Amino acid sequence: MSYFDNFLKTNQAYADLHGTAHLPMRPKTHVAIVTCMDARLHVAQALGLALGVAHILRNAGGRVTDDVIRSLVISQQQLGTKEVVVLHHTDCGAQTFTNAAFAEQLQQDLGIDVSGEDFLPFTDVVASVREDMALLRQSPLIPDEIIISGAVYDVDSGRMTEVK
Repeated sequence: MSYFDNFLKTNQAYADLHGTAHLPMRPKTHVAIVTCMDARLHVAQALGLALGVAHILRNAGGRVTDDVIRSLVISQQQLGTKEVVVLHHTDCGAQTFTNAAFAEQLQQDLGIDVSGEDFLPFTDVVASVREDMALLRQSPLIPDEIIISGAVYDVDSGRMTEVK
């Protein structure tokens, strides 16, 4: 049995408790959260979010990319969000490699040259949050009145620390 088969069974139990109330498409808090795909970070639980409360955008490292900005523009302009939280975390996989080393690995493993690609690794998690907050503030697609905040989530303690 695959994990997907198990997910289907688990989802049935979830659906039985879910109910049939239709939640509005617009997030209740008007907040979008940009964070990492790391399995140790349960964003909704860590921030006390229920269904329909916030948009959560996840990718490797929780980095602000062109696609994240695309999603934020839709979130803001079509669905009414007014605030963005950049939430990175300790012990991130994006801290474990460099672009050059990863490109070399991919060349060996897959036979593909990706030497010009930036996989957005970082060494300093606080600096990465500041960098991504700055990218959002500098983007002409993110209006100046959008509130941009940042934090680091500690995967060992579950605590979040604000980054200014």
